[in-house]
Amino acid sequence: MNAMKIYLILVCLMVVWGFNVSMVKTIVENWAPITITSLRIFTASLTVFIMLGITRNVRLPDKKEWVYIASGSLLSVVLHHYFLADGLSKTSAANAGLILGMGPLLTVMLSMIFLKKRPTALALAGFFLGGIGVSITVLFGTGTVRSITIGDFDIFMAILSQAISFLIINKVSKTMNPVLFTGYMLFFGSIALFLISIVLEPNGLVTITKAAPSLWMVFLLSAVFGTGMGHAVYNYCISQVGPAEASIFLNLNTFFSIVGAALFLNEAIVPAHYAGLVLIVSGVLLGSGTLEAWITQRKNKQLQL
Repeated sequence: MNAMKIYLILVCLMVVWGFNVSMVKTIVENWAPITITSLRIFTASLTVFIMLGITRNVRLPDKKEWVYIASGSLLSVVLHHYFLADGLSKTSAANAGLILGMGPLLTVMLSMIFLKKRPTALALAGFFLGGIGVSITVLFGTGTVRSITIGDFDIFMAILSQAISFLIINKVSKTMNPVLFTGYMLFFGSIALFLISIVLEPNGLVTITKAAPSLWMVFLLSAVFGTGMGHAVYNYCISQVGPAEASIFLNLNTFFSIVGAALFLNEAIVPAHYAGLVLIVSGVLLGSGTLEAWITQRKNKQLQL
């Protein structure tokens, strides 16, 4: 599959993930957060394995792949979701949004250090433009940034663990189907999160029995499409275009989450959100290499004339 098709898939996925933010917010407000998160991720892992079963792509990992699965489960599922949930309870939404917006730049830096991958000047400019777009969207859309708190450190640890997991996914995809890796990662990560929830939320399972049927529908939509199919598709895209190129699209998640909040939670969209969108899209076009590819294609056509 060529890069442009992968980029289109990533844009569509960011719409799904943006709307998924509203669904997750609804879920954690009505259930014990860590308990329901572990069950949501477990349901997502079953979704991935059903997909793999239909396509007959299920197999047992080898010894080396088990190490990657354990690392990915710890980083992308356990630590990421634990620090994210804990951090959001201790800091403002504005602070959290700005720190999460650093994710793509952090992924680029880690790719340069560990994968020896050097982004072009245009791509680097795209990552900074995307970061500025996220900043405008968060600062002028939701309020002002508070002083630094321990919650901010938790949010940073959440994106750091996720960024490192992207490098692991890129490496293991050389020998293992990234969708299969996602299934194992989500399954074992959900088990670990559930064990943590038993300690931190001893009455967590009790809250699950008190949910309305409509809330279960939100849970299933989030688990199946947002987490299960969403992570499977995203990890496949990482294997095709690389962690840095795929991560720049995460900036779009900020805008689409605001659109989802406006549609489903009746939150307001202000002019600053549109200004942020322009910068974010510009950043994606530059950071993903789409603009450079278009310029190169135009030059080749002119040379052929």
